[in-house]
Amino acid sequence: MAQLSLLFAILVAGVFTMPLSERIRIPQPVLMTVFGMVLALLPFVPNISVEPDLILPLVLPPLIYAAAQRSSVRYFKANAKVILLLAVALVLVTTGVVAWVFHGIHPALPLGAAVALGALVSPPDPVAAAAVAGQVGMPRRLLGILETEGLFNDVVALVVYGLAIGAVVTGEFSAGAAALELVLSAVVALAVGIGLGWLTGKLMGYLDDSTLQVAISLLVPFAAYVLADEFHGSGVLAVLVASLVIGQRVEADDVGFRLSGAAFWDVVELLVNGIAFGLIGLELASVVSSGIEWRSMLGDASIVLAVVIGVRLLWLLPGAWLANWLDRRRGSKEDAAPLNWRESMVLWWSGMRGVASIALALAVPFSVHGGKDFPGRDRIIVIAFAVVLFTLLVQGLTLPLVVRVLGLTADQDAENAAERRLWLRATKAALRRLKEIDEDEELPEDMVERLRLRHADRLARFRPDVYDEEQRAEAKARVLRIREFRRVEDEMLAASRAEMVDARSEPGADPELVDRVLRSLDLRSNPR
Repeated sequence: MAQLSLLFAILVAGVFTMPLSERIRIPQPVLMTVFGMVLALLPFVPNISVEPDLILPLVLPPLIYAAAQRSSVRYFKANAKVILLLAVALVLVTTGVVAWVFHGIHPALPLGAAVALGALVSPPDPVAAAAVAGQVGMPRRLLGILETEGLFNDVVALVVYGLAIGAVVTGEFSAGAAALELVLSAVVALAVGIGLGWLTGKLMGYLDDSTLQVAISLLVPFAAYVLADEFHGSGVLAVLVASLVIGQRVEADDVGFRLSGAAFWDVVELLVNGIAFGLIGLELASVVSSGIEWRSMLGDASIVLAVVIGVRLLWLLPGAWLANWLDRRRGSKEDAAPLNWRESMVLWWSGMRGVASIALALAVPFSVHGGKDFPGRDRIIVIAFAVVLFTLLVQGLTLPLVVRVLGLTADQDAENAAERRLWLRATKAALRRLKEIDEDEELPEDMVERLRLRHADRLARFRPDVYDEEQRAEAKARVLRIREFRRVEDEMLAASRAEMVDARSEPGADPELVDRVLRSLDLRSNPR
């Protein structure tokens, strides 16, 4: 099997494991990791040869961009406390404790190697956490915390990892220079992200074709990552900032871009997730079957794993209490931090490691300046893979049970109530605009009444409490008539679409013209 065929097999598996995971209630990242491991054990499957330096630039940018598109600048401001608590402080604390413990076990190894190990195992994977948590019915607020943490923790971990590796390779380290590099990395990333996001927004404004706009959005995350990296900035932070800036610049009337972009990025996330976790499984199996004496290193791996899991728990419980205590003292109404010990326990068990840890472990250099082997490289790789394997398979498989036992399933009633409030705002805005247009242009009375009733019926469907019983009954009758009207219209449109499909295969037909008419019919059709 050629490597291209292997990649195709992973992509196909990424598609089919999604419905399978929903049916058997096992998270899709776990299934893809197991699939990759099984695939690697087959005798006819070649060893995967992906350059470690290419894994992060190819996998992280699109996933971070897609996740950030579902957020906003205001949301990140509201969650600044969580970002500092989990994505910054916890990553640094975990890195420090792991480095201290590992260096204590192997004092002959340079401290920089221990710090590099701590940095690469410290950040929970945003892809794994969101993908697993999203399938277990976790409350949306906790999902938001996990995604917020995941979008920022790689920024801190990658910078610390780079400084530690550089210190080991060169044999030189300066705390002042390291702090300055950390600050400059963030500044460069912010400059690149803001500049590229602004430029992309301008370019999209000149393009009326949603296909071209989506094509540009595909290039942005890779461009932001590479540009920031070229200037020694954080590529992850640059992608995040660029995505948020573009999201702020999208106009309300950019309907085509939102519809096309949402569908496109759903497909990208699905395929890249499959590749990422499939590669993790392949690499895990490769390490097991390689010449590394991994069995003798399992003791170290168990200790580091216990430290990683224990530090997260010991940090979350008092950290959440402190954050909420500070909120109460300030009178803040924000509830971004975990509110109780049960939520903290779920967030603790959601700390799965993934593609970033694997890529950083594989990217550890083979040698240092002078030609000597990088001290402890094999041990670092085995420990990193053990942490990823345990957190993905054990925590990933048991997270649904933890959520159910603690009684933290999503509050569907609260979500429905929030959605109804949004529909009320949207409908009121539409009716206000109708009134303004009617006052300015003196629209025909029957048109105004028809438009008003159409939006009022939508409001009655989502917020029946704003009408009395007689009004609700009238609205319900109108909705039933509209549904019958749409049913008949759907059948008419279906006949039109079938006719165009037949016309496409007729001799002399222009497929492009037929597709143009067919697309217009598709847009007019009511989604099921």
